[in-house]
Formats: sequence, C-alpha cells, structure tokens
Amino acid sequence: MHGHPHSHGHRHGHGHHHADEEGRAIAVAFWLNFIFTIIEFVGGLMVNSVAILSDAVHDLGDTLAIGMGWALGKTSQRKADSKYSYGYQRLSVLAAVINALVLIVGSIFIISEAVPRLWAPEMPDATGMLWLAVLGVVVNGLGAWRLLRQSSMNASMIRWHLLEDVLGWLAVLVVSLVLMVWDVPILDPILSIGFTLFILFNVARNLRASLKVFLQAVPADVDVQALVAQLCEPRQVGGVHHVHVWSLDGEHHVFSAHVELQGAPRVEEVLALKQHFRQLVMDYGFAHSTIEFEWPEESCRHGEEGLAP
Repeated sequence: MHGHPHSHGHRHGHGHHHADEEGRAIAVAFWLNFIFTIIEFVGGLMVNSVAILSDAVHDLGDTLAIGMGWALGKTSQRKADSKYSYGYQRLSVLAAVINALVLIVGSIFIISEAVPRLWAPEMPDATGMLWLAVLGVVVNGLGAWRLLRQSSMNASMIRWHLLEDVLGWLAVLVVSLVLMVWDVPILDPILSIGFTLFILFNVARNLRASLKVFLQAVPADVDVQALVAQLCEPRQVGGVHHVHVWSLDGEHHVFSAHVELQGAPRVEEVLALKQHFRQLVMDYGFAHSTIEFEWPEESCRHGEEGLAP
C-alpha cells in the first residue's frame, strides 16, 4: 500500500506568456542577424576588410544557430505525450549545447583569421568600416536587448551570440576611427583576438551548465538537505531515502523520494502528510514531484541508493 503525491506545480498562464515573449525575442534576433549577415558579406568585399568578411562568416554561423534555437525552443513548449512523458523542455538545453559548439567553432575561425594578420596587416577602407561598425552595433545590440528579460539557457546562449557580435563591432568601430588618423592596422586582429577569448570563456561556462542539466546534476539553486530535513520533521516519519533531484531544462526541477513511516499512523494522518509534503516541495520550486510512502516493516525494492538525508 503506497502513497504517491504527484504534484505538477506549473503556472500555465504565466509560463505560456513567458514562452511566447521569448519566442518573439529570438525571432527578432534571427531576422536581424540573417539580413545583417548579407549586408556584411557585401560590405566586407566593398571596403576590403578581412575582419568584416570573417565576422560575416561568423554571423552566418550565428544565424543558423539562432534559427535552430528558435525552432527547438518552440518545440520544447509542446505538452507531454506518450513518447516524452516530461514534455519537450530538454530540447531547449540541446539547442543551448549546439549553439555553444557553433560559437566555439566560429570563435576559433575568427582567431585563425586574426593571428596571421598580426604579421601581415592590410589597410582597409576606414570610413566604410566605420559605417558598417555603427550598423553592426545597433543591429546586434537591439537583438541582445530584446533577449535581456529571458532566463532560459537557450536565450542566454543566443544573447552571448549577439553580445559577441556587439563587442566585435565595437572593436571594428574603434579600429576604424584609429585608422582614420594613424596607419596601425595591426590593432584590428589584436582586438578581434581579445574579445573572442572573452566570449569563449563565457560560452565555456554556459556549456558547462547545460551539460550538467544533461547529466542530471542536482540544480545549484536547490537546498536538498534542508528539504529532506523538513520532510523528516513530522513525528510519523522514520526516515527519508532514495532522494533524487534533477532538472529538465535548468529552470523546471524534478524531485522524488521514499518516506518511511513509523508507529501506526492513521490513514487521515498519512493523507495530511501527503498534502503537507506536496505544498513543501512546491514551495522549494519543483515543477514535478513524486514521494512514495513506505509503511513500517515494508522493504524498499530500491535499496538505499539516492541522496543520503
């Protein structure tokens, strides 16, 4: 005889509004990048700037990654079905991982383009560079600003895509202004390498967070020990074991545990415990929870695996 309080703490109205808003923000970022990538290729050829052409290739990768993030992000909002009982939320984490890999490859490409230019710098058309740089800062800055209020891993990774481009264009802007006054084209590759290394550091940190979700690590924002301690407080509880905590997408967490009952609790007491635990787990921010009650002398089929209390 087992009890299974199964709670789904979804805030549907707010969640769907948030998802729609994020989808629109990512859509704006995609179209801005797509149109601007075409402008970059044409502009880079016109002003004879290898830096702008290499950034155009990088932006092409960004556009593909953002488009994929947009599509997977939308799919991740689909409800649970017989094939995916938890829904499709983890697809947004997959998009974040793939986007990170695209960013890393793109950044390595930029460095491979910039390093040879340290020894053989070429003078581009500084005025043309300046106008393209201003446009680049505005377009990518607008896209990044639209995503500021979004908190998902997918949105965060796309925001880094755009921030990388903003920093890149600021570098081009500074270099174009300097080149109008002094003949020091070597500044271009130096700045390109600097901002690319900065972005790579942040992408690595985001990629690590995404991989932890994939490997079902305990979310950093959950105090599991405190929750288990509260589950053990009622006098009818003899112990808690087989505790598992993981996250679906970095935002929606899942909790499961076995609660050992002691003494001879009445059915009414067990029902009250269920309700208390259901609310307690929701207060800790879990989207899904399953708690199994074990009666005195009942053996646990799973042994003692899971987190210790």
